[in-house]
Amino acid sequence: MFHPSYVIPPMNLHEEIQSSPVYIIVRTDGLLLEGPIGFIFPEIPDECAGKIQSRISLGNYDGHSWIALGIHADRIPSGYTAHSLREFAANAVDFLPGMACRAVQLIRFDTLTRFCGFCGSKTSMKQDEIAKVCLSCKRIVFPRLSPAVIVRITDGPKILLSRSPHFPKGMYSVQAGFVEPGESLEAAVHREVREEIGIEVTDIRYFGSQPWPFPDSLMIGFTARYAGGAIESDMKEIEDARWFTRSDLPLLPAKDSIAHGLIHDWLDVGEPV
Repeated sequence: MFHPSYVIPPMNLHEEIQSSPVYIIVRTDGLLLEGPIGFIFPEIPDECAGKIQSRISLGNYDGHSWIALGIHADRIPSGYTAHSLREFAANAVDFLPGMACRAVQLIRFDTLTRFCGFCGSKTSMKQDEIAKVCLSCKRIVFPRLSPAVIVRITDGPKILLSRSPHFPKGMYSVQAGFVEPGESLEAAVHREVREEIGIEVTDIRYFGSQPWPFPDSLMIGFTARYAGGAIESDMKEIEDARWFTRSDLPLLPAKDSIAHGLIHDWLDVGEPV
């Protein structure tokens, strides 16, 4: 069974407990700060206190109020190091990658929405939900989430994998792309597959979803079967696509991705009847 990474635990998301706070410190460019005691702070470090730009509640969990603190990248105290979310998640356990994911995304949201995109006035964080409100025109803006579909395509004992020019050398993955305005998720699957590798699919079935905070995607995973057409890579988003069997797989995506989950579900279970 696929267990997605970067998912927050079940928690009260919109009410901050007044006692037992814990803090995650995030640079405004999205990197997490590690201090002398690690990544989780029971109080705001003295050396950071005068440099905090943002304070956002992440919600309540395990008797604590989790709070993200945003700090400018050029104001990092001596003795602190910065790490990417993927570096942090590779060594963190349990619910912490999800908490860090939420912290990074909300600090980014606060940083990018300090002024209203409609009238240019200053904004303020709303108290009853995760949103910003313009102090002048009262326009409300919510954190950006960009839905993207990702689909595993099979044909009997074969799986179709493709590679982007941006992938590490030798790595192939399943097909993915962003949902466009006015599309259903299923329509996005058909369009992305048709545009980028030239084939048709059928029997689209939901597989699972995953927050993908690089920077703000929500990946919605599907499985599908080949329905016809010849593979023809668009040579823009996809430079190569081909069929593979279990015995000749290429380098695959990292374990923290839903792409890895889709491929290994096929390896473990096989083609459904």
